[in-house]
Amino acid sequence: MLLEIGWIAIFFLATSWIVPPLGDGWFTTAEKFFSRLAARRSACILILFFATILIRVALLPVFPYPRPFVHDEFSYLLQADIFAHGHLAFPPHPMARYFDTFYVNFHPTYSSMYPPAQAATLAIGQLLGNPWIGVLLSTAAMVAAMLWMLQGWFPPRWALLGASLVLMRFAVFSYWMNSYWGGSVAAIGAALVFGALPRLRRYSHARDAFLLGTGVFILANSRPLEGFIFCVPVALALLFWLLRRHKKGLQIPIRRVLLPIFGCIICTIMFALYFNWRLTGSPLEFSRMAYYGRYFTVSPVVWGTIRPPIHYANPQFEQFFNGWLRSQYDGTWHDLKRIEIIRTRLFWQFFLGPLLSIPMLSLPSLLKDRFARPFLLQFIVCILGLLAVTWFLPHYASPAFCVLFVILVQAFRHIRKWKLLGRPVGITWTRLIVALTLASVPLCIAEVVRHPMEEICLSYGSDSARAHVVSKLESIVGNHLVIVRYSRSHDAHKEWVYNAADIDHSRIVWAREIPGTDLSPLFAYYSGRKVWIAEPDANPPLIYSYSDKLESQIR
Repeated sequence: MLLEIGWIAIFFLATSWIVPPLGDGWFTTAEKFFSRLAARRSACILILFFATILIRVALLPVFPYPRPFVHDEFSYLLQADIFAHGHLAFPPHPMARYFDTFYVNFHPTYSSMYPPAQAATLAIGQLLGNPWIGVLLSTAAMVAAMLWMLQGWFPPRWALLGASLVLMRFAVFSYWMNSYWGGSVAAIGAALVFGALPRLRRYSHARDAFLLGTGVFILANSRPLEGFIFCVPVALALLFWLLRRHKKGLQIPIRRVLLPIFGCIICTIMFALYFNWRLTGSPLEFSRMAYYGRYFTVSPVVWGTIRPPIHYANPQFEQFFNGWLRSQYDGTWHDLKRIEIIRTRLFWQFFLGPLLSIPMLSLPSLLKDRFARPFLLQFIVCILGLLAVTWFLPHYASPAFCVLFVILVQAFRHIRKWKLLGRPVGITWTRLIVALTLASVPLCIAEVVRHPMEEICLSYGSDSARAHVVSKLESIVGNHLVIVRYSRSHDAHKEWVYNAADIDHSRIVWAREIPGTDLSPLFAYYSGRKVWIAEPDANPPLIYSYSDKLESQIR
C-alpha cells in the first residue's frame, strides 16, 4: 500500500517538476467550463443523476445487469419481493425445514434478517420491471446526494469535483452498482444528514431539517449500527450550535429545526418498533438479532462471547456456521490483529486506492486546518465503530464514506496550493489525479468489452449455472419442485436454495435434500408439481427428473 503510493508520488513529482503546470492551456479551459457549470447547483445535481444512469445503461450490451450470487443478495431480494407483494412478512411455511437457507428467518415469520431500506429500493425496481433498476436509481441518487452534501461545505467547483470522482470511481463498476448488496442507500442517508448540517447552521430552514431527519430514517433502516455512530457527532455539533445561539441571545429555531428533526426521529422509532413486531413478534427484537441468536455462535462485535457450536441438521449450515464463520475470528488478540489488517486493506482498496491516497499526503496541513479538524474527528469516530465489528465489507462503511469524501475534497484544496522551489507542483498533481481517474473508466470499459461475461472491477463472482437452470425450467410448461442435492465437498457460499416471497404460487420451488430427512411430506404437499433433482457440484451442474432417476434405478 505505502509502496504503491510512494511510486505514484515520485511519478507525480517528476512530472510536475519537468512540465509545470502540465497541459495548462486545455486544463485551464476545462476547469473554467466546469466552474461555470458548477455554479448551476441544481442543474449539476440532475446532470450527475442522469449521467450515472445513462453511462451504466449504455454498458448493458457488454456489461449486463448482475445476477444474484451471495447469500445476502438473495435475502435482500426475498424481502424486496415481500414488499412488492404488499406485505412486510409472510407467515411461516409448513414445509420450512426443507427451504431453510442463509440469512432468512422462517419463524416466527418468513422474512429477511436485514433492515428494510435496501430491500425497499429493490422492490421499487421490481415493480418497474427488474430489482436491479432499484440499484441503478439508488446509485444515481447517491451520486446526486453526494454532490448536494458537498455543495453545503465547499464552493461549487470543488463540490462538483468531489461528486465527479464518486461517479467515476463508485457509480459504474463497483459492486455497489453491480450487485444487490447495497451501499448506495446508506450513503444517501449519510449524505442527507451531513449535507443538511451546514445549511441548518446558515439558514435554519425546515426543509433542511426534514432532509436531515429523512437521512436519519434511511440510516436507521439500512446500516443502523454504523448510522447511529455516524449520527452521534452530528447530534453533538447541532447541540453545540444551539448552545452558542443561546449564549449569544439568539432565538432557538424550535419550529423550523428541532420539531422537524424530532418528528422524523419519532417516526423512525415508531416504524422500527412496528416493523420488528411484524417480523419477530416483539417490537424490541430486530430480525437480524433473531437470526443471530438462532444460528450464529460468533459475536458480531469483537468483544462478544464466542458460544459453543450449534448442531444443524443441514450439512451446509454445519459447514458455514461451524466451519467458515468460526474461522473468521476466534476471539484471540492475534486473530483480532489479523482481521483489523484485512479490514484496513479492504477499506483502503475500495475507497481510495493508490491514486486517491495522494491527496492524503496533505494530512499534516489538514490537522492544522480548523475547518477540516471536525471532519477528521467524525471520521475517526466512524472508523472506531467499524473496528468493533467482527467482519467487514466496504458497504458497511457507507456512512463514513461521506465524511471521507469531504476530507478528500479539502485535501485536494490543500495539495493544489503546493509549491516546490517556486514551481506550482500541486496544480499538476490535482490535474493528474483527476485525469488518471477519468482514464480508468474507458480502461474498465475496454476490459469489459474484452471479457463481456466477467464482472470486471468486482471481487465477487456470479452464479450463471443456477440462472441457466432457472431459464431452462421456466421454458417447460407447468410448475416445478427442485430438490438440491449437494456433495460432501460442497462450498456453502454457493447456495442454490432460495425461494420467492409467495412460495406456493411460484413456478419453481427450491428445497434441499437433508440426510436422514424423509422427503415424502414435501412431495405430498407439492403433489401437482414435476420434481427435479439438481446437483450443483457436478461438473457441469446437473438437473434431471426425479421420477426418471427412480425408474432407472429400479431397472
